[in-house]
Amino acid sequence: MGQRYAMVIDLRKCVGCHACSVACKSENNVPLGVFRARVEEMEYGRFPNVARHRLPRLCNHCENPTCVNVCPVKASYQLEDGTVLIDYDKCIGCKYCIAACPYDARFINEERHSADKCTYCHHRLEAGLQPACVNTCIGNARIFGDLNDPKSAVSRLMAEFPTTVIKPETNNRPHTYYIGADDKALRPNLLELIGGDK
Repeated sequence: MGQRYAMVIDLRKCVGCHACSVACKSENNVPLGVFRARVEEMEYGRFPNVARHRLPRLCNHCENPTCVNVCPVKASYQLEDGTVLIDYDKCIGCKYCIAACPYDARFINEERHSADKCTYCHHRLEAGLQPACVNTCIGNARIFGDLNDPKSAVSRLMAEFPTTVIKPETNNRPHTYYIGADDKALRPNLLELIGGDK
């Protein structure tokens, strides 16, 4: 059995510093105004009972990626290790994959004139390195590894702690897992949370 990459994000350790977003932009030359990795911050409740939550977001490198299934020119594809990538030379910028992604993880790179997204820093993986966001996380909240290896850090964490994913009902079977996520933070429309929870 080959590798199956996944990321576990331990929200108990995320301090909201956005170092992951900055490292990702720098490593991958992501243009201004768009992000491959970002940290959404939200508040809900009524004073004085207000809660603040952070939710780091990136491509979920799904087991059943709808973005790959809808691409008319096969520019979006999946490697055996589960990583979902884009062939920028093939991409025609039709935005079907952007519409199909239930995680709002894709965007049009105006400099490249193609769809773009997180690649788990595939070029770094090939060199035996961790993704830039994992390497930079000061709280060690991002853990990356092989789900098929029971001794890997991601497998050990998932065996020890309950994890959740965003929008499991899509049947995309995402491979970005969260420890300590608040159910409200995982609701599809995060903007509804701002301004009060009855």
